[in-house]
Amino acid sequence: MMRNNFTSNTFKDLECCSSETICLPKTTLKRLVVIGGGFAGLELVKKLKNNKIQIVLIDKNNFHQFQPLLYQVATSGLEPDSIAFPLRKQLAGYKNVNFRLTEVLQIKPEENTIYTTKGIITYDYLVLATGTATNFFGLKSVQKNGLGLKDIRDSLNIRHMMLQNLEQATITCNEQEKKALTNFVIVGGGPAGIEMAGALAEFCKYIIPKDYPEFSASIMKIYLIEASNKILGVMSNKASSQSLKYLTDLNVNVLVNEAVIDYDGTLVKTKSGKEINAKNLIWTAGVKGLFPDGLDNKDNIVRGNRLKTNENLKVIGFDNIYAIGDVSAMITEKTPKGHPQVAQPAIQQGKYLAENFLKIINNKPLKPFKYIDKGSLATVGKRRAVADLGKLKFTGYFAWLLWSFVHLMSISGFKNKLLVGLNWTISYFSYDKSNRLIIRKFKNN
Repeated sequence: MMRNNFTSNTFKDLECCSSETICLPKTTLKRLVVIGGGFAGLELVKKLKNNKIQIVLIDKNNFHQFQPLLYQVATSGLEPDSIAFPLRKQLAGYKNVNFRLTEVLQIKPEENTIYTTKGIITYDYLVLATGTATNFFGLKSVQKNGLGLKDIRDSLNIRHMMLQNLEQATITCNEQEKKALTNFVIVGGGPAGIEMAGALAEFCKYIIPKDYPEFSASIMKIYLIEASNKILGVMSNKASSQSLKYLTDLNVNVLVNEAVIDYDGTLVKTKSGKEINAKNLIWTAGVKGLFPDGLDNKDNIVRGNRLKTNENLKVIGFDNIYAIGDVSAMITEKTPKGHPQVAQPAIQQGKYLAENFLKIINNKPLKPFKYIDKGSLATVGKRRAVADLGKLKFTGYFAWLLWSFVHLMSISGFKNKLLVGLNWTISYFSYDKSNRLIIRKFKNN
């Protein structure tokens, strides 16, 4: 297959071998296809911009989303466009990068070919940065009737569900139905779960009295259910205990050593026999790796449906396929379960793999990937947060300021940073949220 120079982008210089092939600029350079425009994939592309390698970024969305703030969109704290940034705008000026909006169906490694909903793409190197999907652990009733929190669409579904149910609660005269409409169950006591619980508690405290004067202040009950013996188990004991205190102070009912086993859309059932009437269930209890068909075999799939890689992030069993971010699991003595499925490892893996590709092009030796843990942060509402930064562990207002600064600086685009910063400032002084609009009617399934 003949290729010319990657700087040629006119339609007459596009490589289209057949009607089934996705058109790309001709080039003599090696082609690297990256599937996924999340933290890992985008960082890899940014570090390889304008280098002597053709890059094709594939994503089913045309935007990058800042997942750590999805809960704020769900609770009307931010508008969705504040935490989403167009990929084409991000890639503007990257002469060797081509974005294609399509969804991958299957990969055929023996042919170095990717089959998508829009056609096929060939590659010399392939990087999977496909992230994760919500893991309901086989609980089909919960998956059918509850909502996960993995992307902007999930956040908007939660927002519309919440607002619609609150409006319906003002209409119904059935007290049991009213309670179910205003009860919220969050499953999973990790960072996403406690941040969602804290945001909902503040919505109840500051928004309900203003927007719904017909309700009593205590009508909205919030339950946080965690299967292990403590919340925020990925952080220190200090962070866990302080988060529990914050949530308790916000009147969140925290249930530990408890597991949800069934949910029919109205009644939540737990393993111990507890039953909670609630028409709002948000699942943050787990994720599983997400990748196309054609790569799995008995040797490279590990716990959590992640792809096992070597120390250079190459997928076991393949010579030119790599995995980074949440879908990647580099199993070593130090990381028997792989690296944490959070933003920092993904960003560091993207940077590392970009450096490796430059070394491969220049025939230089590779070094193994080493993750540098920069610490963990979690917030439980306004002015309440916990921080684990190595041996330094602290909580309270300063931890919240640090959390706010780190997240604000991590958002893509100056305009988005400005919008979020302005929104937070207004909210800090007014205790108000964004416009609580029901744009479309939500109906689960």
